[in-house]
Amino acid sequence: MTATLEAPESVDNPPAPVAAPPPTRPVPEALAPWHDPRPFVGWALAALTVAVAAVTRLWAVGWPPGKQFDEIYYTTEAQELLRYGYEDNRGYMFIVHPPLGKWLIALNSQLWDPRSADTNTLDWRIAPALAGIISVLLITRIARRMFRSNLFGGIAGLLLALDGLSVVQSRVALLDIFLQTFVLAGFGALVIDRDQLRGRLARLVTAGVDLTDGVPTLGPRPWRLAGGALLGLACGVKWTALSFLILFVLMSLVWDRGALKSAGVRQSWLGAARRSWPGAIGSLVIVPTATYLLCWLGWFAGEYSWSRHYADGHSGSATVRLGPLKIPINWDFLPGGIRSLGSYSLNVYRFDESLNSFHPYRSNPWSWLVLGRPITFYYPSNPQGCGASSCAREILDIGTPLMWWAFLPALIWLAWHWFTTRDWRAAVVWVAMAAGWLVWFQDPKRTMFFFYMTPLVPFLILGLTLALGTMLGPGLTRTSQRAVELGADEVGADERGEDVHGVDVRGRDEDLPQHALVTRPLRSPAERRRLWGLAAISVYLGVVIADFVWMWPLYTGGLMTFSEWQAHMWFTSWI
Repeated sequence: MTATLEAPESVDNPPAPVAAPPPTRPVPEALAPWHDPRPFVGWALAALTVAVAAVTRLWAVGWPPGKQFDEIYYTTEAQELLRYGYEDNRGYMFIVHPPLGKWLIALNSQLWDPRSADTNTLDWRIAPALAGIISVLLITRIARRMFRSNLFGGIAGLLLALDGLSVVQSRVALLDIFLQTFVLAGFGALVIDRDQLRGRLARLVTAGVDLTDGVPTLGPRPWRLAGGALLGLACGVKWTALSFLILFVLMSLVWDRGALKSAGVRQSWLGAARRSWPGAIGSLVIVPTATYLLCWLGWFAGEYSWSRHYADGHSGSATVRLGPLKIPINWDFLPGGIRSLGSYSLNVYRFDESLNSFHPYRSNPWSWLVLGRPITFYYPSNPQGCGASSCAREILDIGTPLMWWAFLPALIWLAWHWFTTRDWRAAVVWVAMAAGWLVWFQDPKRTMFFFYMTPLVPFLILGLTLALGTMLGPGLTRTSQRAVELGADEVGADERGEDVHGVDVRGRDEDLPQHALVTRPLRSPAERRRLWGLAAISVYLGVVIADFVWMWPLYTGGLMTFSEWQAHMWFTSWI
């Protein structure tokens, strides 16, 4: 056996050089993921906002008795779905809304107490109340993710929990609160998909992959698929969700292009067209369509459902009128059931377009943001028991005034904020505004109502929350506070704290040299700004809470003296 001797290390025989690991590339700020340093705080605030939502939506939800406003339609149709699998109310001819919202009302009443489903108001109203509570949970978590702040996630959730329109819609068996929940859930899924895509690109950049000429693959995107399915379910509640679906799909595609551009892809539009958009056809077109059609399963299966066999004796040629345009279509290649549903939908569309009959609570979209014409759901004659000679009860479908009157200035600021900073969160609010408000201006003669704003409210609150966060200013962690002690007016992105601007928290005290640990001087301008901003936000939230408490009897039909009721009627248009 021969032993191998290694030469000792010396000046003449230096050790073999060890290859240094390849340097990691810095992640662009637009792709940097956010890791919540205190996730338990986020969940605690979510639990708090859900508790507030549960109290405001479930307290005495069975009051008032009987069917109020459009409950007379939707609860009746819900019971027909349970009996036949489709609506069979021949007195109203065809039904003008898809069945999913009524299925949710029906299944809840069946599970709760099927013996009293025709008479017990609690059976009808539990499902809308649960939908309203889920919406509060969703916006709390979505805002936390968008703003990278547990504090402002909690503020957004609290504002929705205290919004009068959402409260009233959660306490009656109408459809719009389900629309709010599904639209918000679909948007939240797309936001998660946005973050996941950027996280994948960030890992490729960190690993040193050259993305100049494109990316190898974007991988599976389950959250985008979930977003498409949820928005399809929203269309299964009301067709007004279609504008949200279309604009959110376009928004998601633009997000993908922006992510590729931030990752250094030279031809980002071409890269998105190759790697992102083909998959979007499945997730954001085919899946929503299939989900929507599944909502009509009972109608397809029903032998006597309205217009079910229309295609058996009619061709598939028709003309669709969109404003001044007349578009001829031919769908003979589709199955008969699909063509029958298409004809049914076309008739409903024509009915909606011609709906211009007088209603005492009709209103125009321009008045919605200022609460110009709310809707009375309940106003009994001559109630007793208030301790005065004349009493009053009312359920008024109206937003919390001092919250809503802040939306318009916030929207104006959001437009300026996006123009000057290109903040994607400001753009989101205006995209939602186009889908949930501007779309109604296309036909001002149509009979419209204030509660059409229900699915838009969470996005208005997100915009208001962004404005409040900007008022507060950048956050300061202990590290950035130490930097301030050294006289620094600005700190790097890796030293900023959790704030509404979405800057990741990375700084730690140990990152600073020992000479940083010095005696604290007077407060810096940044800290003074935050103190004033925090005071202003606290005052505003206190005013909103007080306003909600003042309006509470109008949201729940509480008993008041007539003079107290008059004090709540701030404008004659509210009567």
